[in-house]
Amino acid sequence: MDGDQLLTTTLFLAVVAVTIGVTVWASRNTKGAADFYAGGRSFTGFQNGLAIGGDYMSAASFLGISGAIALYGYDGFLYSIGFLVAWLVALLLVAEVLRNSGRYTMADQLAYRMKQVPVRTAAATSTVVVSIFYLLAQMVGAGALVTLLLGVESDALKNITIFIVGGLMIFYVTVGGMKGTTWVQIVKAVLLMTGSALIVVIVLFKFGFDISDMLGTAASNSGQGSSFLEPGLRYGVDTTSKIDFLSLGLALVLGTAGLPHILTRFYTTPTSADARKSVLWAIGLIGTFYLMTLVLGFGAAALLKGDAKEKVAESKGNLASPLLAENVGGGAGTTGGAILLALIAAVAFATILAVVAGLTLTSSASVAHDIYNTVLRKGAATDAEEIKVARFAAAGIGLVAIILAIPAQNLNIAFLVALAFAIAASANLPSIIYNMFWRRFNTRGAVWSIYGGLISAVGLVVFSPVVSGKGVDPVTGKSLSLLPADIDFSWFPLENPGIVSIPLAFFLGWLGTVTSKELAAEERFTELEVRALTGAGAETAVKH
Repeated sequence: MDGDQLLTTTLFLAVVAVTIGVTVWASRNTKGAADFYAGGRSFTGFQNGLAIGGDYMSAASFLGISGAIALYGYDGFLYSIGFLVAWLVALLLVAEVLRNSGRYTMADQLAYRMKQVPVRTAAATSTVVVSIFYLLAQMVGAGALVTLLLGVESDALKNITIFIVGGLMIFYVTVGGMKGTTWVQIVKAVLLMTGSALIVVIVLFKFGFDISDMLGTAASNSGQGSSFLEPGLRYGVDTTSKIDFLSLGLALVLGTAGLPHILTRFYTTPTSADARKSVLWAIGLIGTFYLMTLVLGFGAAALLKGDAKEKVAESKGNLASPLLAENVGGGAGTTGGAILLALIAAVAFATILAVVAGLTLTSSASVAHDIYNTVLRKGAATDAEEIKVARFAAAGIGLVAIILAIPAQNLNIAFLVALAFAIAASANLPSIIYNMFWRRFNTRGAVWSIYGGLISAVGLVVFSPVVSGKGVDPVTGKSLSLLPADIDFSWFPLENPGIVSIPLAFFLGWLGTVTSKELAAEERFTELEVRALTGAGAETAVKH
């Protein structure tokens, strides 16, 4: 390892050490279930807004979107627009009422006026599946980053890296709980915004702060000419790709309001007003960041040439931001390049660690609180027992994510996250909206909606080009799908299932409700409405 690489690795490990220190410090204040799951509801709107930003601006945002822009120009930036607009749905429909009517998990709100066992089982299943899909993207990003830092192309090293990230995320959750995870996310949000802003300023300085010049150079260097700055390079090729884009947009805009790890963040604030404030802070933070991805992506397209440009293509765009940082710092082999690469790689790695911790905490909490305590123990489990089960669940979920991430390393991170959004929008959002705004909605409707959306979304992905049949990458010679290129059982033409699975979930929620004669759910709607509007009883256990 040469001097520059040693410097890069040292700075990188220093940031990881800081996050571990924050987790250990926060763990000293984690005493009961309220602390472990909801951080003791002690975070202000601003703090929670930073944490939401830290949770939401994942490797997909920092690595995947900038890479998609570097490869596809205008069409890549559409991810940024979709991810940002989604917050309006979360703010207007979900944030306040969910904070007021739930306790620890998404299922608390759904099961309040329905039969506990079927609804909590369905909600917990959905939470775990969505979280695992989201975790895949973070693991893939970690493998790509460490490969770049250490300068080794070995697949074995990437796999080892994925195992290390899995171990760290399990550590964050089992030791720090929600308090530790939240503070890691706050630290990471500050680092991400600072690091991104630094690279953006340097890139713009190179072009005399003339964005038009940067875009023109990017178009010229891309080899696509003016079409690089126009719609259609990625999603306008044919009718199928246009429908696929519509499906992607639907998933991105509706997915955020159904992401379990985002929904649970609303429970960490002391009041519903703080929940609203936290979303407003998050929107400002996230909006600013997504504007910076425009410069990061087009800056990479404009400045990266030769080997760096090939590495971006080989990584499906995932290395665009780190390689751009190295370039504007002076290039490969320079001290300035090594320092900026270390900074951005460390920030990206902290991003990954913070997000995987939030995802793992949410899914393990759902297993412990919804399945173990409510379904199996009928609400009789103590806080200590619940937390112990949550820690074991975190280890199990982390292991599953590690195993599934290894074959997914050839896919763009933003694309992988878009699949998680589609599943969340299909399995979770319809039942949440129905439960909050439709008096007649009942247990059968909720169960049909959750399982119908979940099974259809995951099933369509399995039989789509994402898993098989997409052929071989001419640059790397590797399969463009999850499975080897000679395997093909794809019959669903779209890469994102949202356009089919989301309407289907809404339809099944309606159909299940109107074909059921259950009345108890309708009678308890007024109680839920009072809770949603006032927050009365939000911190008490939901038991029937």
